[in-house]
Amino acid sequence: MPTKHRPRRGSLAFSPKKRAKSEIPRYGAWPPSKKVKLLGFAGYKAGMTHVIIKDDREYSPTKDEEIFVPATVIEAPNMKIAGIRAYKDTTYGLKPIGEFWTVNLDKELKRRVHVAKNQEKSDEESFRRLEGIKESISKVRAIAYTRPKLVSGVPKKIPEIMEIEIGGEEIGDILEYSKSLLGREIKVSEVLEEGEFIDVSAITNGKGFQGPVKRWGIMTQNEKQGRGGKRRHIGNLGPWFPSRTRWTVPQAGQLGYQQRTEFNKEIISIGEDGGEIIPDGGFVHYGVVKNPYLLVKGSVPGPKKRLIRMREAMRMQSAQKISDIHTPEVVSGVHKVEYISVKSQQGR
Repeated sequence: MPTKHRPRRGSLAFSPKKRAKSEIPRYGAWPPSKKVKLLGFAGYKAGMTHVIIKDDREYSPTKDEEIFVPATVIEAPNMKIAGIRAYKDTTYGLKPIGEFWTVNLDKELKRRVHVAKNQEKSDEESFRRLEGIKESISKVRAIAYTRPKLVSGVPKKIPEIMEIEIGGEEIGDILEYSKSLLGREIKVSEVLEEGEFIDVSAITNGKGFQGPVKRWGIMTQNEKQGRGGKRRHIGNLGPWFPSRTRWTVPQAGQLGYQQRTEFNKEIISIGEDGGEIIPDGGFVHYGVVKNPYLLVKGSVPGPKKRLIRMREAMRMQSAQKISDIHTPEVVSGVHKVEYISVKSQQGR
């Protein structure tokens, strides 16, 4: 007889499948970087389109030919830096040991966080206090916030606040750079580059309470097994002993609205003029793009208007790895975009 082989349906890797606590994705790790710079940015998903680009992959059957590529438009208005937080590496992980905030904050930020009345009136005093413990600092992260009031497609004013790690090897250089960031606007072009690979994270589309067939991918029962009137459920909940239902048994419950990260998404282009990529009539359920934008190859998690966080790729650290995929003349850079579709998506 043939060898019996039936892997379990569905993955337990993301259990428990419950709703995310916040729509702001969180990063537990950041890529190492020798260059002193911010390692991430954030934007809002506007929609998808398609582009025609020249295939520059060295070993592709369509090398040097024009190919059709789906792409996601992420509107990325300038972010602002509210403060700096320093961490110390301990046996129990990173622990915050100091932080300071600038006094030049947008009034919309007060809707998100409480700003103390007795806050330091001088950024210089706060910075000197942080420099005094420089020897204990292992990581420095910027406290940044988005500016949704600039985005016409996102109907809110309250900013999202998040931490973005600052790359570099010398803590002194990192602190000096972080000082220059305080209170000023940061453009996406200062952080990310065209042709670069990034990781994108977002909270996925929520699907509510779903059955085990859709949630775990189990098979529906055939006509004989389903004589009891139920076919979209599991055959049994487990053995007699142990006399409890195990957590690995596929059951109905929440599906979607969970954080997911997709690795190694390539930036096709970064632009300032949204009119170049807006379809006729605007993006459905979003509108027009009025701020700087990114064109990312492929799809990204989440619905339109959802916050998308981006960081430098964790699993592609060197230009040598990129050169295995792309021809040497485009390792630094940029796809030759022949065409961007601006055809109406409204079905008329």
